[in-house]
Amino acid sequence: MVTNLPAEARVRWARYLEARTTEEKIRALEEFLSAVPKHKGTENLVAWVRRKLSELREELEDSRRRRSGGPSFFVEKHGVAQVLLLGFTQSGKSSLFNALTNAKSAVTGLPYTTMSPVPGMMPFEDVQIQLVDAPPFVPGASSGKVSWGARLVGLARNADALLVVLDATADPLEQYRCVLGELEEAGIVLRKPRGRVQVERSKAYQGIRLVRMGRIVDGTEDDVRKLLESYRVYGALVKIYGEVSLDDVEKALFESAVYKPSLALLNKVDAVDSATLGRHIEGLRAANPHVQVVPVSAVTKEGLDLIPKAVFSILELIRVYTKEPNSREPSREPLVLPRGSSVEDAVRMLREEYLKYFKYARVWGPSAKYPGERVGLSHALSDGDVIEIRTHIRGI
Repeated sequence: MVTNLPAEARVRWARYLEARTTEEKIRALEEFLSAVPKHKGTENLVAWVRRKLSELREELEDSRRRRSGGPSFFVEKHGVAQVLLLGFTQSGKSSLFNALTNAKSAVTGLPYTTMSPVPGMMPFEDVQIQLVDAPPFVPGASSGKVSWGARLVGLARNADALLVVLDATADPLEQYRCVLGELEEAGIVLRKPRGRVQVERSKAYQGIRLVRMGRIVDGTEDDVRKLLESYRVYGALVKIYGEVSLDDVEKALFESAVYKPSLALLNKVDAVDSATLGRHIEGLRAANPHVQVVPVSAVTKEGLDLIPKAVFSILELIRVYTKEPNSREPSREPLVLPRGSSVEDAVRMLREEYLKYFKYARVWGPSAKYPGERVGLSHALSDGDVIEIRTHIRGI
């Protein structure tokens, strides 16, 4: 075990997982923290719990502000995903946001103009991705030294991906290192780990279901089930990417670190020469070998057309189109699923009842060996696939 928690702490953690309201979560976490033994092996867990309590208290205060008609930092998700733009003041973040969406975030040329999140929609082919222009990033955001720091971190944690906007005319590498450090201090990592685990708890899941896009290096699927059940988690979808250990599975329960896919948008490239631009890109890739650097200019619009496709790619989503039997044309609006999803996942999203009567599916597109291939529920789908579902009962 990562923390070798006593039984009482596990019971109290289960109460936190079962909590529904923010107030209940705060009380449950406070009780859990009191039951966690304080030693070197639990330092990271204790630090995470305290950060989480700070975020929940800020969330509670934000909820009270919304009810009273005051300004709020919470942004409800729309579209296929929510992507947050992070950047230092005067990095050109709001100008990029305006150029990519139909929304209008204030641009004045003065520092700290954007002090509340502004949402907008960015189209990518036939889907919409929600962009959120965040208040400016500042050193100390994760520690609570800045009044809006905890709320900014909360926005980043809630988002599906991050766009880090850097000023090519300043010191973009130092800006990027600061963002990386602050987010990692808050348990949000942009450097892609060797493996990662996502645990999605839901009463809709009967038992523990594992989706493996990698392997467990020190255990079996049965070991994962026993571990989760020791924390009273009996219904969950566990997604495993890359190489992970049972420790990683346990850490995922505590959200000790969450990976966020990201892009580095190197803005104002119209104001620097090619040699300087090359050095900046090389430095950023050295800081995070997995990061995709997109040189852009909000002024000249250079590189802006590359952003929607790049964002959709890092989100690791696929679009699957449905087709009625004997119909030639597929649906115009796709089902949007995580990369690696199967026919079963698509059927479940479309209408779970179909699974009871499922006979087979026919697939056209990148994942099919030939047009109209007949496949079962386990068939892995690809972006752009068209599926036709056949059931045992006519009309269903």
